[in-house]
Amino acid sequence: QVRVVESGGGLVQPGDSLRLSCTASGRTFSDYTMAWFRQPPGKERQFVAGISWENWETDYADFVKGRFAISRDNAQNAMYLQMTDIEPAGTAEYFCVQAKYPGLRITRTSTQSSDYWGQGTQVTVSS
Repeated sequence: QVRVVESGGGLVQPGDSLRLSCTASGRTFSDYTMAWFRQPPGKERQFVAGISWENWETDYADFVKGRFAISRDNAQNAMYLQMTDIEPAGTAEYFCVQAKYPGLRITRTSTQSSDYWGQGTQVTVSS
């Protein structure tokens, strides 16, 4: 059974840094592309960043603007999102996503039907 779990969310101030973590179990972690999505209050889910399974190629949403960094540690079955200079617009539920099939990418229109999603971790940016 695939299980995806996020952690690390919380209340931060504008300009702060925060690192989100994700662990996935139930399969060989290194075989799967991973990604972060977020859902701001009252808005649709948005792609944030992705990291491929094979060469760890990364992809970022335009709004990241070089402030976020996605990484993975296959030995720990873990993925991370390091966020710096967080803006109030960063307030959202952040979701970890693991591709449903090995070797395939996660599209920016991923859903809970197309891939495996965690339950989310809340990040609130407020002064």
